[in-house]
Amino acid sequence: MSTQTLTVDVSGMTCGHCVRAVTEELTAIPGVTDVEVDLVADGVSHVTFTSTHPVADDAVAAAITEAGYAIAPPRSLL
Repeated sequence: MSTQTLTVDVSGMTCGHCVRAVTEELTAIPGVTDVEVDLVADGVSHVTFTSTHPVADDAVAAAITEAGYAIAPPRSLL
């Protein structure tokens, strides 16, 4: 069985409670086996998750939204 690891940027996270909320919502997605959060308080946190099969982008977005946060838009270097 192969695994897939993806990272998304999430805005609005500020503390351990935020990390728990996002982790709980993402691990509720079928196939997600691990979630790691690089918390940047009042900034854009990096959330990396591993799954046993591909996870739809809309499922990830819905989980982040359900936790009360938002996927951060990509930043331009210009």
